Parts: sequence; structure tokens; C-alpha cells
Amino acid sequence: MSDELRTPVTVLGLGLMGSAIAKAFLAAGYRTTVWNRTETKAEALVDLGATRGSSVAEAVTAAPLVVVSMLNDAAVAETLGTAGPALRGRVLVNLTSSTPEQSRRRAEWATRHGADYVDGAVMAVPHGIGTTEALMLYSGSERGYRTAESALRVLAGQGTYLGADYGRAAAFDAALVSVFWLSFFGTSLGISLAEAEGIKGNELVPFVPAVVALLPEMMAHTAEQVEAGDYPGHDTTIASASDAFASLRDLIARHGIDTGIVDAANAVLRRAVNAGYGADGLARIVPMLSGNP
Repeated sequence: MSDELRTPVTVLGLGLMGSAIAKAFLAAGYRTTVWNRTETKAEALVDLGATRGSSVAEAVTAAPLVVVSMLNDAAVAETLGTAGPALRGRVLVNLTSSTPEQSRRRAEWATRHGADYVDGAVMAVPHGIGTTEALMLYSGSERGYRTAESALRVLAGQGTYLGADYGRAAAFDAALVSVFWLSFFGTSLGISLAEAEGIKGNELVPFVPAVVALLPEMMAHTAEQVEAGDYPGHDTTIASASDAFASLRDLIARHGIDTGIVDAANAVLRRAVNAGYGADGLARIVPMLSGNP
């Protein structure tokens, strides 16, 4: 793409993610302006060719596309509040982690100030930004998204627009991050248990893909059963899962490993058994978690 066709971009916020975003734009040849409250964080990017904005308003004015990546929604609100009328007519892409409600409030504010607001969820770690494996989800102004789409493709090989609801990307993010974070605790517990049995964590790694490969199919079946309101126990029943958790807990406890994660999960399973759902499939847990037994 020629320089003339690359939309100049401004990046507000230069933490680990914001810096990775700015570096990806610079590597792709985009004229990039950066701003951060702590100015020293911009120095490495300036060395790579970025322009440092002396203020938020100056940085926003420098480009028609403004990408924001900050610690939280409060930081976004405080920062953008100093931009004044500079936001008018610009596409504002907010990649800060937020709740759906926060995203909708931020969109209302930005739209009132004349910006096309796009909310984004970054489903990648900083060192993954700019790779084909990286995934980003977007929602909000379709006009804004389509305007910024070619530039945003620089950040992630996989990008999906989810619709006009400003909070939809954040909702997807919350659901998918729930899977990720609880998987992390499962990973930590698995390595703790392996090491207690004299097995190095790295020895487990070759076998993990086969286990992880089960998750997409399990999630698809669970979603289908929840939608149908039917929870057959063809593969695994809640009662058998609860028994398995009890056995696992005994082993974990014998090694002196914290049993809190397993206890919390099995408490839900036992509640389902006590409610008469022991013969149902595991998908029956979903409405129970939602308060609709």
C-alpha cells in the first residue's frame, strides 16, 4: 500500500498493549502520532519514527483515526475529556478492556462529541499484535469500522465486526475471557499436581493439544443444548462429573495443594445433583449459573 493510501493514525496510551499497537502501525508504514501521560514511554516509539503529541488534543488533531488503549474506562474518560472539539469528524477506536455498559456509555459520549465510535476487544497478548494469529472483535459504528478496517487489519490477521451494538464486542470479550482465565487456573492446578507427582510441567505440553482440541466441540454441544433446553447425559452426567471431582480433590489435598478451585466447581455440581439433575448432561450447569434452574 502506498503512503498516500495509508490513513495517518494516533495512538493514545502506551502501556504494553498500546506500545505494541503503535509499533505495528509504524512497521506497516503508517504515519503514527503517539501520546501517553508519562512522556518517557513514547521515546522508543519516537526513535522508530513516531511523532509525539504534546497534548491529547494535539495528538487527536494529527490523524483522522484515533486508537485508544488504556488501563481502564476511567482512564479513557479522563484522557478523552481533554481532547475537546478535536474528536469531531474522527473515527475513534477504543481497544481498552471494558464492560458492555462502559462501552455503551463511552460511545454515547464520543458520538455526542462528533466522533464515529468503534469499540474493540483484543483477543491477543501484546507480542501477538501484528501477527496473522491475532484476533480482534469490533462493534459500534459500521461506517467508522469500514473506514478504519484496512488500518486495523495491520493489528490482527483476524478481525470481525459484530454489529452496531456498542457493547457487543465487550460482551464477547467477557465471555471468551472467562474461558481463558479459568483455563489458566486449570493450567496452574495441573502443573502443581504434576510436579507433586514428580512430573515436570513441560512433560505435559505434548499432550495438551489433544485435550484443548476437545473444547470447541464441547462448547458447541453445550450451546446447542442450552438453546434447545434439553440436556441429555449421553457422554458425561453431572453425577459422574461430581464423583470425578471428588476423587481429584482427594488427590490434590493429599499433596497439600490448594483445593479451592475444585471445591468451587464441585459445589455447583453437587447443587445440581441435589436439585435432581444428576442424570443430566453437563450443559445443565449453564442455566443453574444463570439463576434459572
